[in-house]
Amino acid sequence: QVQLVESGGGLVQPGGSLRLSCAASGFSLDYYAIGWFRQAPGKEREGVACISSGTGSAYYADFEKGRFTISRDNVENTVFLQMDSLKPEDTAVYYCATFRTAYCTDYAPSYDYWGQGTQVTVSS
Repeated sequence: QVQLVESGGGLVQPGGSLRLSCAASGFSLDYYAIGWFRQAPGKEREGVACISSGTGSAYYADFEKGRFTISRDNVENTVFLQMDSLKPEDTAVYYCATFRTAYCTDYAPSYDYWGQGTQVTVSS
C-alpha cells in the first residue's frame, strides 16, 4: 500500500529557508522516483524537482535557479526538498508524488500516488 506523508511547510520570510520531507511507505526509493510539485491559488500544478531511483539523479525546474535541492535518505525511505532564498512567488501548496517508475518526469498526470500537500507561505 503506497503512502506519502509530507511535512515541513510553514511561514517564512523572504530570503529564508524551509526543508520539506516526504516519508514514503509501501515501496522503496531504490526502485521508484519521487517528484515534488507545487500549486498556487488560481494556477496550475507545476513540477519543482525530481529524484530518480538507483543513482538518485536529481532534476530541477528552471525557476529555482539553484535555490532548491532534492535529496533522499534510503534508510528512512524519505525524500527531502531543501528550499533556500525563498521568494513570495514560491508561496504554494507543495506535494510529493510517485508514478512507480525509476525515472523522473515533470508531467503531473503521469503520477498516480500523491501526498496530502504542505503549505509554504513566503511573506514578511
